[in-house]
Amino acid sequence: MIVALLNQKGGVGKTTLVLCLAGHWARQGNYVPLIDADPQGSALDWSEQRARRRLERPFGVIGLARDSLHREAPQLARHVDHVVIDGPPRVAALLRSALLAADAVLVPAQPSPFDRCGTAEMLSLIGEARVFQPALVARFVLKRCAARAIIARDTAQSLADRDPPALASRIRQRVIFADAARTSQLVFKQNSSGAVAREIAAFAAETEKLAP
Repeated sequence: MIVALLNQKGGVGKTTLVLCLAGHWARQGNYVPLIDADPQGSALDWSEQRARRRLERPFGVIGLARDSLHREAPQLARHVDHVVIDGPPRVAALLRSALLAADAVLVPAQPSPFDRCGTAEMLSLIGEARVFQPALVARFVLKRCAARAIIARDTAQSLADRDPPALASRIRQRVIFADAARTSQLVFKQNSSGAVAREIAAFAAETEKLAP
């Protein structure tokens, strides 16, 4: 399965979720290359930092920020278990290419009215992609949810009957995510038996069920 995490809005946590997803699946014994299709190269930087610190790289990261992605990713997917794509913000040609490459697209969003309003362009691009790929599955994934926050609950309810709906699993707001990015770690390895690991496992399991 090819899963793309896409949102034209920057700073919503795409790279964090991509690393969590690829890391969890790799930990289960899957071969999961990560395609960094963001010209900023955040996932590539993370991988290079691990190499400089002589840390094991649990999965490969490939820089592929070009609009031929929809032709190259399916070729790669033939020889692996899953492919995860970290998409770009505000580069329409790359977003379209990533959408055409994907079996499933996840749209990270924060539980905020501004994030809901700001996804209109992304939803339009998903609609365009479905003209060529009718089986494309799309879901919102709520990230940076404060525990017991009313706005997170209200946002999830408002998305329940929409297309795309939101995943049931949510990723709460925690300092450990920033610490993991700073130290080039995988967050669930720092919290292997805690709530973070359980949230990521639930997120990965629900994502895997989206496979065609």
